Amino acid sequence: MRIVFMGTPEFSVPTLMEIVGQGHDVVACYTQPPRKAGRGMDERRSPVHDAAETLGIEVRAPASLKGEGERAALADLAPDVAVVVAYGLLLPQAVLDIPVHGCLNLHASLLPRWRGAAPINRAIMAGDAETGIEVMRMEAGLDTGPVYMAEKVVIDEAMTAGELHDRLSVLGADLMVRALAALPRGGLTATPQAQEGVTYARKLDKAETRIDWSRPAREVHDHVRGLSPFPGAWCEIAIGGRTERVKILRSSRTDVMAAAAPGTLLDADAADGLLVACGDGGALRLVQLQRAGKKAMPAAEFQRGAQLAVGTSLS
Repeated sequence: MRIVFMGTPEFSVPTLMEIVGQGHDVVACYTQPPRKAGRGMDERRSPVHDAAETLGIEVRAPASLKGEGERAALADLAPDVAVVVAYGLLLPQAVLDIPVHGCLNLHASLLPRWRGAAPINRAIMAGDAETGIEVMRMEAGLDTGPVYMAEKVVIDEAMTAGELHDRLSVLGADLMVRALAALPRGGLTATPQAQEGVTYARKLDKAETRIDWSRPAREVHDHVRGLSPFPGAWCEIAIGGRTERVKILRSSRTDVMAAAAPGTLLDADAADGLLVACGDGGALRLVQLQRAGKKAMPAAEFQRGAQLAVGTSLS
């Protein structure tokens, strides 16, 4: 089939590669325009942009698809279907109507739970025991379309957002090519989403990344792993006479009960992780940490440099 692919981040790349590998004709890749990033604020192209160029596919990076000119340019490609994976731009109804078989979207949740921008992070931060990846037919509403295919995934209590991201990215690529194989022969059944259980995975905000040690240990643990590795949950710690921002990238739960104020370091022996009191009388072990400007490191290596004493307050 003639396919227009629309995607931007690394999550989208395996699906693009799998579609090409299955012999489909990807006539163009749409992705978000280059963004300024890094200390030098150089313009960086998206992972999909780089992958498409490597594959010899035409890349288009409009700032919007709302203009008549952009819609006409898309229509000129005469696509059988558009495959949309974390594109990041809204598709007006006039665009959704262009492909013969419509637009198929790969979404990283079990809809209608976690519609929106950050379903992987929100599922873990909420302590969900399972999530999944789905192929849905796009409508003008936010992730409201009927579902064609789905795969469930168990979320282990130690799994980070980064690990779940990678798992769903690979599963999603396989699911999408299976959907594309069934599409032209009428082998897909569209199942409307349930009206109950709708939740929204709002975009992550920097203001919510700071750790609140007064929350129960389970919630702090889910907060840490739901933001790992990016943007990273953090706290402030006094190290060597100065206050530093430290990211906590991995933690583990424990049965230890703490008779101390939340955020108090209970055990400085970091062999199994630094033990910190939380708000429910429980405690959490910090397993992997990252000081500002340094690489991520195991707790034991971090403690060799930080030399934190029992009773130190993490805020």
